[in-house]
Amino acid sequence: MKIALFIPCYINALYPQVGEASYRLLRSLGLDVDYPLDQTCCGQPMANAGYERDAQPLAERMEELFAGYDYVVGPSASCVSFVREGYPRLVPHADGGPCLASRIYEICEFVHDVVRPERLDASFHHKVSIHNSCHGVRLMGLSTPSELNVPYRSKLRDLLALVEGVEVFEPARVDECCGFGGMFAVEEKEVSVCMGRDKVRDHMSTGAEYITGADSSCLMHMQGVIDRERLPIKTLHIVEILTARQ
Repeated sequence: MKIALFIPCYINALYPQVGEASYRLLRSLGLDVDYPLDQTCCGQPMANAGYERDAQPLAERMEELFAGYDYVVGPSASCVSFVREGYPRLVPHADGGPCLASRIYEICEFVHDVVRPERLDASFHHKVSIHNSCHGVRLMGLSTPSELNVPYRSKLRDLLALVEGVEVFEPARVDECCGFGGMFAVEEKEVSVCMGRDKVRDHMSTGAEYITGADSSCLMHMQGVIDRERLPIKTLHIVEILTARQ
């Protein structure tokens, strides 16, 4: 398999360590990984704000840049789900060629469903609470939505079980939104902050030292609450745990 690593713009700018950990994780699994240069935003912010025409050139650029790879893998459920849901509409392939949307995976989804490792060379002797992001749950299937009232499963929990020493917990409201939501966090900031506070407190009730998840955007929102209120918990992207040695 020839894998292209897609690093969303906000991760590249604010959390480059998540991109580096993503590369290390894929390489540790014996995969042939390439990082195409000159990556740009996938267009999600513009499209979510109602400016799909402005997102279209970025979508076309992404299609061109990642052509020729068997899989495209990125550490962001929200960005990957936007490509899957939005690109068939923004960049229709009249020739029947393979659309990027059919080959792109969120990294935990890819490792869990495609690679299926039996072990990881990682250790993390800490207590962590899993944050199930809205896009990850309902668009990527990283866990079972609670409203379905079916047996609960979590791909993040399955992967963390391969890490030596980690103690895994989940909050009582297992997939309640943290309040980020992109434009919502800007336009309804008071509601967004209130939801963030509630979610952090729910995670803290587990006794965890870290909140972990597959979306740096959600983790960033909760870390803002944590920093402002000086709370005794931290956030950490799951790929940093899956590649940790501590």
